[in-house]
Amino acid sequence: METIGGRLRFERERLALSQPVLAEMCGVTMRSQRNYEKDERLPDAGYLAAATRSGVDVVYVLTGERLPGTPALTPEESALLDNFRHSPPAARKAIKATSDLLAQHGRPGDEAECG
Repeated sequence: METIGGRLRFERERLALSQPVLAEMCGVTMRSQRNYEKDERLPDAGYLAAATRSGVDVVYVLTGERLPGTPALTPEESALLDNFRHSPPAARKAIKATSDLLAQHGRPGDEAECG
């Protein structure tokens, strides 16, 4: 992930977006999106502005540094995210539903913990 393309792909995956979806959101073709992620071309300012509106951390994509105040994931959070990303769609749906239910019953500051 040392390249702009690698970081762009990471951000797209972090947002759970496919290449065609991010390409459409940013006003480019699927081929252009693929070329950006393969470092065969660099995205232009219009693309980067649209990517920012789509939730992409463009400062990270360009520099490899997160914006100040952007929390880093803990190793446990990273593992959960990796598991989610490598799950089939039905499992992702179940994980999301379970997470939503658990969050409703245990907001930060609550005494109860799942064990």
